[in-house]
Amino acid sequence: MEFEDALECFLTYCVVEKGLLKQTISCYKEDLICFNKINKKNIVDELSLDDVEKYIIYLNNQGKAISTILRMVSSVKSFYLYLVHEKIINCDINQIDLPKKPSHLPTVLSFEEIDLLLEQPDLTKPNGIRDRAMLEVMYASGLRVSELLSIEKKNLSLEKKLIRIFGKGAKERYVPLSDFALEYLIKYLNEVRNISPYRNSKYIFINKQGLPLTRQYFWQNIKQYASNAGIIVNVSPHTLRHCFATHLLENGASLRSVQQMLGHSNIATTQIYTHVSSKRVRSAYDLYMK
Repeated sequence: MEFEDALECFLTYCVVEKGLLKQTISCYKEDLICFNKINKKNIVDELSLDDVEKYIIYLNNQGKAISTILRMVSSVKSFYLYLVHEKIINCDINQIDLPKKPSHLPTVLSFEEIDLLLEQPDLTKPNGIRDRAMLEVMYASGLRVSELLSIEKKNLSLEKKLIRIFGKGAKERYVPLSDFALEYLIKYLNEVRNISPYRNSKYIFINKQGLPLTRQYFWQNIKQYASNAGIIVNVSPHTLRHCFATHLLENGASLRSVQQMLGHSNIATTQIYTHVSSKRVRSAYDLYMK
């Protein structure tokens, strides 16, 4: 089978059978096109583990970060597993030795820094009201930025203070809204969203053209708000998710409940936040118990 045909079949499989997000599909396609350019094998039957190792060496020589290499090779691994499943090739991709990723604890803001960040949007302007609602919802519910931006009206229950979310692999979960998040969300809906010419759009958070906001917009905005707040550590949209998880654990939430709210399929992924929480507790102890 030719590579292009196999790639299209694989991407279709990812959409139809696995229910992966559009962004994930796009990354797979980009990574696999790069992989093919390096190996120059138009017939997938000829692919082997040597081709994967060659690709890793190429990416390393290009100066790619380990996290980037792991992501790009993960795309290739998924493709190989599909080819094995379809009996197109016969090899064990798990034999490949991947570079080790350094263990970095997530950046977590203090409660005071969170308050400063949330207060930055200008509530005298429509965009400021919208942005405050987005920040409040993201921090209160621990959403991924893609989940936040894809919330539809039909999946929002103000009465029950719940949002129906479809996360990675189209997995469904319900996440709660805090009273603060609900307050600013209602303010946005009443004062901005529901009087917009595009109020019939199915998405909650829209721009002036009635289209869903982009990840790039949200990323740039949160960076600017963090800078305006005088926060010196690097802040990204995912920082609010880290803060949500860590602050819950610090206030006595169970690891299992945090796992469910974050939408982690494996509790081991959630356990990183217990390390963050423990480190913060130790820092506070050392500060006051010298």
